[in-house]
This record gives sequence, C-alpha cells and structure tokens, in this order.
Amino acid sequence: MELNVLNEQGKTVEAADAVFGREYNEALVHQIVVAYQANARLGTRAQLNRRDVHHSTKKPWRQKGTGRARSGMTSSNVWRGGGRAFPNTPDENFSQKVNKKMYRAAMASIYSKLVADQRLVAVDTIKAELPKTKAFVGQLKSLGLTERTLIIVGEEEYDDNLILASRNLKDVLVVPPRFADPLCLIYFDKVVVTKAAVAQIEEMLA
Repeated sequence: MELNVLNEQGKTVEAADAVFGREYNEALVHQIVVAYQANARLGTRAQLNRRDVHHSTKKPWRQKGTGRARSGMTSSNVWRGGGRAFPNTPDENFSQKVNKKMYRAAMASIYSKLVADQRLVAVDTIKAELPKTKAFVGQLKSLGLTERTLIIVGEEEYDDNLILASRNLKDVLVVPPRFADPLCLIYFDKVVVTKAAVAQIEEMLA
C-alpha cells in the first residue's frame, strides 16, 4: 500500500500491507493495551492484616450466655477496624504476559487503523537544526500540525537537537519506532512517520 506524504502533492511512500493495511482486530488491541497498562502498574498499596492492626487482645465478652456470637479478638476481619483477611501487599505483581507474535500483530493492527482513519501521515524527514523550541513549533505549523501529535522518526534522525527542541511541548511527542507504544499511538490525534521510520517499523513488526 501507499502512504500519502504530508504537504507534498502526489507523493507517496510505499508501505507493507502486513503492517499498515491489515484488518483491525479490536479484541487483540484491547488485550495488549490492558496488558501494557498492567505491566506499568506498581504495587504501592498496602493494607493491614490481623497482626498489623492496633487492638486489645482481651476477649470482648464471655464465650457463652450473652446471646451474641462468640468473639475472641477485635482484630477479626469481620469487625469494623479489624485486619483484612486477604490484604493487598506492596510486592503484589500485576504483570501480564504478552507473546511477541501477539504484540506485533496488535501494533500492526493499530497502525492499520490509523491509516484507515486518516490519522497517520508520512513526511520525508523531520530535523531540528538548532535545539530551539520556537523554531521547531514553526516547522510543525508549516506542516499543518496543530493537534496532539506523535512524531515517529528514524533512529538516525533522533538526535539531541530534536529531543531538546520538542521536550517542552506538552501536545507533541517525538520518539523512535522502538519507543512508540500502543498507548501513545491511540492517545494522539495525529501520528507522523518519516520515511526512515516506516522502514524500521516494518522491520520490527515483520
């Protein structure tokens, strides 16, 4: 298939159908996105068990004769303020396993959906001659990029000038193909890929 080149009438970039022209698999993409978010999750929450809560070891009332259910300690998990029976711990693992084949298929499905929705466009190259944000913003405006934009450049194009010029822009993210994850591809309104990035994406997802 062919990708239209931004601001260059009639020019196109050849792209593999297996990566940019395949059928969209919503169930697979959902599974990969959920797994990606789960793998980024940290076990920072903790709850108290029966041993950790502050309580008296005195028996609340005698065993028999009160008409109430027997009770031994106020730390019981059925009591208000008692410890949890199965508390969350800081070392809890939320990670989910994702096969390489599934990940590549999901990424290719996302790229294909972006092309179908006309949210993905190609450019010849994007460079920053100087590490100046103002000049870089002007370059984006000349291309008509005023929305939330993800720019995927080739590894050789991802230099210090480009990083410094773009890092303060809250609605613009510049990454090489290996850092383009499922969440950022879905989040940004527009995805711009350079010709060098197209070749590297095809090599990664082939």
